[in-house]
Amino acid sequence: MTSTALVSIPVGVVVERHQAASPWLDFVWRPVSILEGVPSAAPWTVLRESGGVTTFYAGPGAIELHRTETANYLSNLRSDAPALWIGLRPADRDPPYDVLAVTADPAEGEAMTEAGNDLVETVPMPPAIAETLEAFLAQHHVERPFYKRQRDGSQSDGPARRKGGGGTDHE
Repeated sequence: MTSTALVSIPVGVVVERHQAASPWLDFVWRPVSILEGVPSAAPWTVLRESGGVTTFYAGPGAIELHRTETANYLSNLRSDAPALWIGLRPADRDPPYDVLAVTADPAEGEAMTEAGNDLVETVPMPPAIAETLEAFLAQHHVERPFYKRQRDGSQSDGPARRKGGGGTDHE
């Protein structure tokens, strides 16, 4: 499947693993940051070990920018803390995750949480990625006016409009 993205920003995903305080899990994993660009290190290279916490370079990802999502990107950049969403998908091996996606679109990030088993976290957006996003918006964002739809009350077939109101028929 080909991507319709106009811009693709290559990134590296950094993940942290620490001992779980649970009898059912050995470790807790979570994405903790994004590297600008993709390092030459192999995926799942240990970056740091300290106090029971191990930090890994989990692998490459790409933030794809689409012209149709500029309103979402703008909302993200205007927030108090612009973020990126990282999705990791469980794998049947060790390390137990694959990099699924990285996005700057809050709606896409939220949609990743609906899959059930995927691990999705937000991380701060690095300044260089924010600058690339701002340049993309300057070139592609078109402010669209909001039009509130007016309902035609005579067309409603909701419970309050039915005979007897409240959704029950009283004859």
